[in-house]
Amino acid sequence: MQNQILWLNRKEVESLLDMKGALKVVEEAFRQHGLKKVQMPPKLYLYFKNHNGDLRTMPGYLEEQDITGVKIVNVHPDNPKKGLPTVMALVILNSTESGAPLAIMDGTYLTDMRTGAAGGIAVKYLARKNSRTVGFVGTGNQAKSQLLAINEMIDIHEIKATSASEKETLAFKDDMELRIECEIAPKKTIREVCDCDVLVTTTPSREPIVMNDWLSEGTHINAIGADAPGKEELDPRILKRSKVVVDDIQQASHSGEVNMPISRGLFSVKDIFGELGGVIVGKKKARMNDSDITVFDSTGLAIQDVATANLVYQKALEAKMGIKLQEF
Repeated sequence: MQNQILWLNRKEVESLLDMKGALKVVEEAFRQHGLKKVQMPPKLYLYFKNHNGDLRTMPGYLEEQDITGVKIVNVHPDNPKKGLPTVMALVILNSTESGAPLAIMDGTYLTDMRTGAAGGIAVKYLARKNSRTVGFVGTGNQAKSQLLAINEMIDIHEIKATSASEKETLAFKDDMELRIECEIAPKKTIREVCDCDVLVTTTPSREPIVMNDWLSEGTHINAIGADAPGKEELDPRILKRSKVVVDDIQQASHSGEVNMPISRGLFSVKDIFGELGGVIVGKKKARMNDSDITVFDSTGLAIQDVATANLVYQKALEAKMGIKLQEF
């Protein structure tokens, strides 16, 4: 049997993947997750303490669509100081029939987009329908993707943003004001940003930086930054007063926003309201009224990567893009 492996670099992936497409396939992946039609062990970590970083492997299989693959991805928060992205990734798609690799593609941009798409889908199902104001704590690449996705879901009237670096916040403002039709107001404090309908946190923090007293009833939070053991952005008291929806209970319990409160006995797996896939398929309805506080705890799922990579692969075949690495 002969097979060709298609290599797609970052520029090619960027040209083939937009947020509308990512939103569609990622929502379907979550729907499949809610129907229990996926195979996806929790991501595995290698920790490089001397370099303040880690490497993760993430395999996944969507049974109904019969697509599978694995992502290898790092998170090194100090990389921007070296002129490198915090997150870099590679995705491999495989044939389910033979196991042969079909495509290898840059996964850095893909990771940004599929994570942003998950946040947009969470806003669609968990935020108040009349949400108009969005606040950002952290203004890096993931904040940009979150904003692009949320902008597809609600009519944004006001955006507030802050980060550890004023320069980064202003760069976020300059970049995103060219991409969406809304002015961005830089803020000096996190507390100012928390006065919003939808709050997005995308920092690598290992201690709470958003306090319970700063939140109003009805707020929805996309908690994106805590994606590994030891990371934490929210005051645990926020989780106790909220309906916490995770992407995957098993994975979130050891590496999501809930991981530290659970490890300290301040929260438990039983306190998790449910999974986003379950909400999408109608097993649970998280928001019952406009006063509910909802939290989406996003750790990033391999099925998001596989679904998005397959979209890119199919588009590449149609457009005759990429390099055929070898035949075997």
